[in-house]
Amino acid sequence: MRLDDFNPGDVDVEDQRGRSFPVGMRGGSIGCGTIVIALIAALVFGVDPAQMIGGLQEIQQQGPQQGQAPVQGGGNAAESCTADASSRESCNALASLNRTWEPLFRQAGIEFRRPKLVFYAQQGQSGCGTAQSAMGPFYCPSDEGIYLDTDFFRQMDQELGAGGQFARIYVIAHEYGHHMQNLLGTSDQVRGLQQRNPGVANQLSVRLELQADCYAGAWAGKNRDRLDPGDMESGLNAAHSIGDDALMKAAGRRPVEASFTHGTSAQRTEWLRRGLESGNEDQCDTFAEMRR
Repeated sequence: MRLDDFNPGDVDVEDQRGRSFPVGMRGGSIGCGTIVIALIAALVFGVDPAQMIGGLQEIQQQGPQQGQAPVQGGGNAAESCTADASSRESCNALASLNRTWEPLFRQAGIEFRRPKLVFYAQQGQSGCGTAQSAMGPFYCPSDEGIYLDTDFFRQMDQELGAGGQFARIYVIAHEYGHHMQNLLGTSDQVRGLQQRNPGVANQLSVRLELQADCYAGAWAGKNRDRLDPGDMESGLNAAHSIGDDALMKAAGRRPVEASFTHGTSAQRTEWLRRGLESGNEDQCDTFAEMRR
């Protein structure tokens, strides 16, 4: 996807790379790298960080990989966004997302606040608690931050077979979709319904995630003239690779629908495609079936 270079004044960025934070978690160990990556992908793309952190109490903090020096973040958006190629690409995507969605919110008379993109390496701190690489990218509604350890993109490519530029920016666009849900009040409504109806909590979580997928696709669809050949296929492959059923199979587990929180490969692919092809956020009502 051909993205314009970001303007430092058009993006809000915080860089925690190179900073030290208290571990704040009990130590533990994970034996199999493949299962670790499956866990990462199962948690990526917008799980409520409070739930993630609770479920990660036994994951041990990992240090930088052998032979890999941590990126040192700069003190402002210009420096942070140009620290490496992944940082620049992420900031370019964030700038495009801001330019696409902000006018639509304003036209609808809905208050818009830009999310901040927070880079961290291995471990960071969010308004929702500790951030760790094992969580994958996530959105924190408390501080309206999209948290990203860009090394996750390497893991997507090498461990999940979900490489490609559009697959990477789909990650950012999905988390931005959760920011939209926060601004629109959708996330609060879903949390309230989950508390009142625990029996459908997972189903509601799936619908929230699928809507974020659709919003990501709608952003790309609105910028169709910027898409390159193969972009759509790259995004759809990434969505297929991170379906709950695909991840459970990769981890050696039998897929159990009752435990799904993000949607199957088929569902994630369907809703991303719907957004891509329509370029219309109004086509992203993933809750319609539950209201019938």
